[in-house]
Amino acid sequence: MRTDLKAIFAAFACVLGLCAIGATAKVKPSAAGNDAAKSSPVLWRDPTDSASRDLYYGPGGKEHAPHGAFTFEREDMAGSNPKFVVTDADGVHWTVKMGPEARPETAASRLVWAAGYFANEDYFMPVLHVEKMQRLRRGGNLVSPQNNVYNVRLKRHSKDEKNIGTWAWSKDPFTGTREWYGLRVLMAALNNWDLKDTNNAVYRTHGATPEDLYIVSDLGGSFGPTGLNWALKGNPAAYCSSKWIKSVSGQFVDFNVPSRLAMNYCLDFPEMGRRLSLLWLGHHIPREDARWLGDLLSRLSTQQIHDTFRASGYSSREVEDLSSALETRIAELKRL
Repeated sequence: MRTDLKAIFAAFACVLGLCAIGATAKVKPSAAGNDAAKSSPVLWRDPTDSASRDLYYGPGGKEHAPHGAFTFEREDMAGSNPKFVVTDADGVHWTVKMGPEARPETAASRLVWAAGYFANEDYFMPVLHVEKMQRLRRGGNLVSPQNNVYNVRLKRHSKDEKNIGTWAWSKDPFTGTREWYGLRVLMAALNNWDLKDTNNAVYRTHGATPEDLYIVSDLGGSFGPTGLNWALKGNPAAYCSSKWIKSVSGQFVDFNVPSRLAMNYCLDFPEMGRRLSLLWLGHHIPREDARWLGDLLSRLSTQQIHDTFRASGYSSREVEDLSSALETRIAELKRL
C-alpha cells in the first residue's frame, strides 16, 4: 500500500512539476521602462581585486555600514520572513529582515560579490534599537518591550539604482553563458535551494551609461540544508554535513542543490510542484564552467572567508566549521 501511495505521489508531483516549469517559462523580466534600449544588461564583472576585497563589510564597505539612530517607517509584507523598513539619521532607508535567514543571507551576499556577481549591501546587527516602533503583523514576538530586535539583517537602499522587477532563470539575456552556469554553481556551493524567479531582481543604475544589474536578491536559503526544510533553515551543521555534488559524468556535473523536499512536506502538492520545477538548476552543468567558478573563489584567502562568517553573526566554532566546509567545496570544484 505504501509503495502504491509513493507511486501516486510521484506521478502527481511530476505533473505538478511540469505545470510549474511551464509557468516558469512564461516569466519575463519586468518591463524596463521607456529607456530600456539605453541600458545594458550585466550579470557578472571580473573581480580582479577579489583577493583584496573586504569581506567583513562586503559590497557596501565600511563607509555604508549602518550606524546611529533608526526610525520605523513601515512593515514589508513581501516574502516569507518578517521584515520592516527603517530610516537612519542620514535619511538612508534600510530593510530589516528578522528570523533564521539574517545570518546566512549576510554571508552569502559577500561571497556572491567576491565572485564578481552583484549583491545587495547587507549587514548583520546583533541588536537594533528602533525609534517609533509599531506593532508588526509578522514577527511582533521578535521585538522586545524596549523596541529592540536581535540578530537581524539590514539591506541598504541605494539612491543610485532602482529595482525595476524580476528575471527568470529560464529566460534571460545570459542563458547558456559561462557566467550563467557559474551563478548556478555558486548557488549550489552555498546550498541556496530557494531559487524561485521571484527571488531574482533587476536593478537599473543611473548615470551616463545606465546598466541593468541582474542579481539573486534573496539569498536567505543559503548555508543550511540542500532543499526546503524549515526546521533546518540556516543551520550551519546541516550545511557542513550535506552532500552537495550528486554525480559527475563526461563533461557535466549534477548538484544536489536544490534538492527534493523533505518527506514531511510531500503532501503539500503545490509546494512540491514548485520545488520540483527548480531541480534542473543544479543539473547538467558543464564541468569547465564549474571549475571556472572554483578558480574565482580560490582567489579568496582563508582570512577573507572567515571574515565573511564573522561579519554575519556566527559563533567562533561555526565560523571555523563553515569556512572549512566552504574551502573544501572550492577545492572540489577546482578538481572537476
